[in-house]
Amino acid sequence: MKEKMIKYAQVLLKTCLKVDPAQPLFISGNIERIDFMRIVADEAYKIGLKDVNVEIVDPYLKHSALKNLTIEELKNTEYWNKAKWNEYAEIGGAFLMLASEMPGLNNDIDAKLISDITMYGYETRKKFDELRDKQITPWCIAAVPTESWAKEVFPNSDNAVEDLWNAIFKICGINDNNPEEILNNKINKLKERATKLNSYSFKKLKYENSIGTNFTIELPKNHLWASGGETLVTGKEILVNFPTEEIFTSPDCLSANGIVYSSKPLSYQDVVIDEFWIRFENGIAIECGAKKGEDTLKNIISSCKNSNRLGEVALVPYDSPISNSQIIFYETLFDENAACHLALGASFPECIKGGERMTPEELKEYNLNECTNHVDFMIGTSDLKITGFTQKGEEITIFEEGNFSKTFE
Repeated sequence: MKEKMIKYAQVLLKTCLKVDPAQPLFISGNIERIDFMRIVADEAYKIGLKDVNVEIVDPYLKHSALKNLTIEELKNTEYWNKAKWNEYAEIGGAFLMLASEMPGLNNDIDAKLISDITMYGYETRKKFDELRDKQITPWCIAAVPTESWAKEVFPNSDNAVEDLWNAIFKICGINDNNPEEILNNKINKLKERATKLNSYSFKKLKYENSIGTNFTIELPKNHLWASGGETLVTGKEILVNFPTEEIFTSPDCLSANGIVYSSKPLSYQDVVIDEFWIRFENGIAIECGAKKGEDTLKNIISSCKNSNRLGEVALVPYDSPISNSQIIFYETLFDENAACHLALGASFPECIKGGERMTPEELKEYNLNECTNHVDFMIGTSDLKITGFTQKGEEITIFEEGNFSKTFE
């Protein structure tokens, strides 16, 4: 197991982040996986890095604070103040965010309190977000198991943590002889599809499936489809999500109409939201419901300015490695790469030609959503159909039966 963990760390540092010896490294991760953070730090030092900062997160201490403190008192704790992120972003640091879910841990916490303190955390790391959005700061999100998360994914296993590690290793290609080559080939394939989608300059997308999704959304002029591979201003190509299967763009945030139904649970700040739907009218989420976690869903939608509008549409084939594993991970990093998804909240400036160099005022011309929050939720199913409408009114089938049509193979 340790050998695979070392290999995983090497791929994250050398292939995803492409760190260099002169660069500081900022690692954020769950206290349960301090063993893996030590491995990452050790591999970073071997590459030649001199400055490795580790932010250790304890969800149980955070939960205790949430249960006992007011919002103003919470702001005085270290758990949600991300000023250190700004510091490392400004000195050119690379960021590795190790995601670990604790599904249901915060189910007993007031949904508005979770929403408010989450927004405060984002407010304290604005410089990091700014430099990331301008493609200056290299960053990558990857997953590591915790015991409670693993037991949620593999409830009948005698060794759920090991099973979840092995599932992550398999999906990320760590079991293969050359995971770097496999990953690079996948990124190139995603880039080819994005290029083909860009050639159509779609004006509108229509989504339909048998669970009730019936939804349209428009795309802004000069929009760009992108993949998980990101090119920094330095020319260095990094991978921001590992694993990745998606091709995405940012829509016209004033144009969403219709209803969408979730196809997978969403774990948000350790609260599970499941079997939910959202209805949009002229870009605004006007109504929603959920069998589980409805209050949290409503607070996501109302959490801050424009959090009730969409900032991302993403295409992921149903026939993909994560989906084919038949595992529900309760972790957006994995589940969003198993299904087509949308995101409430912030748009991506790089999804407009030259957008990463535009001012917020210039970007407003394209109706991109300016928002503090960004929450992905999955809507892809085995029978999802997506039709693209070109500027000339042509109808092009993008997805049929849950997968890319032959046009985009």
